[in-house]
Amino acid sequence: MFCSKKKSLEVERIVKANDREYNEKFLYKDNRIHTSKYNILTFLPINLFEQFQRVANAYFLFLLILQLIPEISSLTWFTTIVPLVLVVTMTAVKDATDDYFRHKSDNQVNNRQSEVLIDSKLQNEKWMNVKVGDIIKLENNQFVAADLLLLSSSEPHGLCYIETAELDGETNLKVRHALSVTSELGADISRLAKFDGIVVCEAPNNKLDKFTGVLSWKGSKHSLNNEKIILRGCVLRNTSWCFGMVIFAGPDTKLMQNSGKTKFKRTSIDRLMNTLVLWIFGFLICLGTILAIGNSIWENQVGDQLRTFLFWNEGEKNSVFSGFLTFWSYIIILNTVVPISLYVSVEVIRLGHSYFINWDRKMYYSRKATPAEARTTTLNEELGQIEYVFSDKTGTLTQNIMTFKKCSINGRIYGEVRDDLGQKTDMTKKKETVGFSVSPQADRTFQFFDHHLMESIELGDPKVHEFLRLLALCHTVMSEENSAGQLIYQVQSPDEGALVTAAKNLGFIFKSRTPETITIEELGTLVTYQLLAFLDFNNFRKRMSVIVRNPEGQIKLYSKGADTILFERLHPSNEDLLTLTSDHLSEFAGEGLRTLAIAYRDLDDKYFREWHKMLEDANTTPDERDERIAGLYEEIERDLMLLGATAVEDKLQDGVIETVMSLSLANIKIWVLTGDKQETAINIGYACNMLTDDMNDVFIIAGNTAAEVREELRKAKENLFGQNRSFSNGHVVFEKKQSLELDSVVEETVTGDYALIINGHSLTVYDQWFITLFNIVYTSLPVLAMGIFDQDVSDQNSMDYPQLYRPGQLNLLFNKHEFFICMAHGIYTSLALFFIPYGAFYNMVGEDGRHTADYQSFAVTMATSLVIVVSVQIALDTSYWTVINHVFIWGSIATYFSILFTMHSNGIFGIFPNQFPFVGNARHSLTQKCIWLVILLTTVASVMPVVAFRFLKVHLFPTLSDQIRQWQKAQNKARPLRSRKPQTRRSSSRRSGYAFAHQEGYGELITSGKNMRAKNPPPPSGLEKTLYNSTSWLENLCKKTTDTVSSFSQDKTVKL
Repeated sequence: MFCSKKKSLEVERIVKANDREYNEKFLYKDNRIHTSKYNILTFLPINLFEQFQRVANAYFLFLLILQLIPEISSLTWFTTIVPLVLVVTMTAVKDATDDYFRHKSDNQVNNRQSEVLIDSKLQNEKWMNVKVGDIIKLENNQFVAADLLLLSSSEPHGLCYIETAELDGETNLKVRHALSVTSELGADISRLAKFDGIVVCEAPNNKLDKFTGVLSWKGSKHSLNNEKIILRGCVLRNTSWCFGMVIFAGPDTKLMQNSGKTKFKRTSIDRLMNTLVLWIFGFLICLGTILAIGNSIWENQVGDQLRTFLFWNEGEKNSVFSGFLTFWSYIIILNTVVPISLYVSVEVIRLGHSYFINWDRKMYYSRKATPAEARTTTLNEELGQIEYVFSDKTGTLTQNIMTFKKCSINGRIYGEVRDDLGQKTDMTKKKETVGFSVSPQADRTFQFFDHHLMESIELGDPKVHEFLRLLALCHTVMSEENSAGQLIYQVQSPDEGALVTAAKNLGFIFKSRTPETITIEELGTLVTYQLLAFLDFNNFRKRMSVIVRNPEGQIKLYSKGADTILFERLHPSNEDLLTLTSDHLSEFAGEGLRTLAIAYRDLDDKYFREWHKMLEDANTTPDERDERIAGLYEEIERDLMLLGATAVEDKLQDGVIETVMSLSLANIKIWVLTGDKQETAINIGYACNMLTDDMNDVFIIAGNTAAEVREELRKAKENLFGQNRSFSNGHVVFEKKQSLELDSVVEETVTGDYALIINGHSLTVYDQWFITLFNIVYTSLPVLAMGIFDQDVSDQNSMDYPQLYRPGQLNLLFNKHEFFICMAHGIYTSLALFFIPYGAFYNMVGEDGRHTADYQSFAVTMATSLVIVVSVQIALDTSYWTVINHVFIWGSIATYFSILFTMHSNGIFGIFPNQFPFVGNARHSLTQKCIWLVILLTTVASVMPVVAFRFLKVHLFPTLSDQIRQWQKAQNKARPLRSRKPQTRRSSSRRSGYAFAHQEGYGELITSGKNMRAKNPPPPSGLEKTLYNSTSWLENLCKKTTDTVSSFSQDKTVKL
């Protein structure tokens, strides 16, 4: 009631600092989080309610109720309740285990310690006890406990750095800064304890990039935005300490608001299984209806004549009512056609596969000691059905480590290496690198091979100097010196870091900045520029500019940005240079380099003063502020003079080319999301082998509306019409998962189709205990062992032949067609299991001369045949044998005989005479040679058609996996030594270009001076590089493919 009242009233939040009593009247939530679903009291009712929402569980519960009605109960209640309880219990244990870990995680987070200002002193307090309005102290590398209003920090102007990887996945540091009125509080505990500001802000929401509010303190109001807020889940970095006031706590924090409720995801197999179960329900109802109608006819024509013998009174049971009761009786008898155990088997196998993923050493990232982690156990098989992969480019395909490689200055390219004849050559380690004697702060890891650039610098080329001066001035980089006196740059973007570092190595060293000045060292001379304006970058402008006044009093605008944007703002006199620079940019982009255009403008002092006055007026105007500022930026960023362009390399991640090749061969379509221009997008495709020279056509879809895109796609399809692409057949690990479902369905079908019609009443062939134990004891473990451990081909061959992945995408291994084949197989097996023993028992006499055709001997013979047939079938389906497979398969048969002889023993009869009346039947039946001959004949008749079909299929219509299995067997026997011939892979020259980050810049923050860092030693950092031998992998792939094709060419052409 309180929650609903609070939600309806909280259109805004009012928080008073250091006043818990004031804030408690608003009933704000504390900082305790709950991600768990249950507790001790609610687990049983809620979990049972969730489980019985499943159709199969609800059906068996309904079946159990029917079995409690004596008139229609053809089986005792324990035949249903035992498997149902087992299924529900196993699922409940799994759910309880998952929730236990959620509780454990919640407790770990809730019990973290934080320093809270209480009663004018800092006290250690658990996170869960933090309240709205409390003031918290954070220290470097500490997680933020709640959504805080930043009050002060160890840095000048209340600046702090945070890492938001837990929120948005970005590892670049973000800057937050406090209001000037609160940053003065510093670390003075007495002043912080007296702080009684009131914050009126937005209600809790999930918008990570937006916050609006007002702080009222000492009679003044101060507006608040997202730059003043530190969100829960962030980590404080490069800041010794900071103080913050809790605005949102616990479930109200933006992190938790984005969590929401976990959506239940169903896989394609789940959906298909549910459909098949509904079909089985329909089949069961139809079968029950037909048998009920037959019972009514029999009762009407024959049953009436037996009333005297059965001691029925007249009118006690008519034919229609008898058919009605018989319908429910058959529903009970044939309940095993509904595969309830299949759900449990699938869940257990998914759990096992999840552990395999977690334990896989080949998916262990040693550089960060990070193993693979399966965060869900419900979607594993979807890994074998992926058709599309969507990938970002920067930081995913590439390393996001930028290196300055080339530049174009005044129409001349610097960075190319040429031989003695002036021909362009590749850069190699043998080529002598440039010595940066002009810069004492040069980075020794920076390599540049073109000596002409240094020559131009030393000769005093004004365009080259202006170019490098722009790189040293136009950026948002922060500098500091470490204990050794070395300059350390803190960058928001690795692109800017690469450009500023290049300028530093070439003699134009960015030294420091204040809110009003930028100091650089130009070839050994310190020069301070007055920073007049900062025109920040955003994803609409795609450029940034600074306006500075040099020591000579000249005002200059320096700008860098996307070439398509800057070229539109150039002075007409740049036409020739523009053409030449555009060619250079195309060349850079073709080599996979990220490009930026560089330009400047000389400004008249009077014009600038007028423009700056309009900018100040626009900043103070509440209406259409952003639009007016953008218009002023456009006005001054025109008539630019082109200087040139930069080219920065962002190297591909290790193994990207090989990975993309494997995915492509597996028929997985790859989409790379990038902000690059069209040429660059095509070139990155060639760099990653997503596009190859073998592709005849590359279609560019450039529509801006859905209709335009649809029309362009239609035209592309028309151009491609008639082209055929052949793919090989194959399997993946997913194959055995799908085969498992089919095998389980077969078993359920086999055990569910046996009933005798005796005088119009039903009687099961199998013993009731056998029906109860069949799925949960006799056949469950072999199915699980095959589903968890089986491999159709080795893991190495799975990697060498990516075409094996295709059947999973097309659902060739588990679909409705395969289901009906399995149904037919089950029906045939059930007929063989029944009629072969029935015919043999018809006039059979035992070795002792006695008649053996009694009901229980017939049941024992059929049950034994069934267990053996199912075990042999599982053995035939198993491709990869382990000790566990042997123990489970043959152990299940041994378990069956142990239980069988126990149930027919004198001892169990003495304890439960009513439940186990057939004393000695199993021993008597199974000592007869003729019984074992019947069992052998039944087993052979049931299994041989399957063996013959598979033999013919493998030899006449083999799939790729069949061929690879044969090759594996031949290799295991022979293991010949094969020579490895090195192969040269042709690499395309077309590669990626530059892409802008879609994030607002920090120009406003720089000009405010609030991001001026104190001189603290930088945190240790480093990136270890490892080498990846990709050539051997490609050689292996090509070699294996060649060997496979040649070895199978005599029988069947393999299409790769």
